[in-house]
Amino acid sequence: MPRFGFAIEPAWRIPLRLLGVTPARAFALVDDEELTVRFGPWVLRTPLSNVVEVTLTGPYTAWKAFGPRLSAADRGVTFGTNPRRGVCVRFRAPVPALVPGGLLTHPGATFTVAEPEELMKALRRPHDRRSHDT
Repeated sequence: MPRFGFAIEPAWRIPLRLLGVTPARAFALVDDEELTVRFGPWVLRTPLSNVVEVTLTGPYTAWKAFGPRLSAADRGVTFGTNPRRGVCVRFRAPVPALVPGGLLTHPGATFTVAEPEELMKALRRPHDRRSHDT
């Protein structure tokens, strides 16, 4: 199961640690059926069948890329650890991440992982298999 760690900006290590975001608690996992993203105390989990689009994004304004963030424009969530690059994932059905119990759901999410291209490949792989099977 591929595991993708977050690329933590050196200057952001201590503030992120205060939020509970450490290398051991900040990662994305992709298995045959599910995407799971852990970002300190926050967890986003969704079936891969719910992933409809994956895009490489960045660079970002630092204040838009730091920590867990909700976009007022589209309710998307960002789990940010650096202002350089990340992966934006759009979902078929919005998913919970920031607020427990599914009270707030997000139509998309951005993750600033260390290997964004590899995460993109892992998320596209099941979709590519399905499109060839039909």
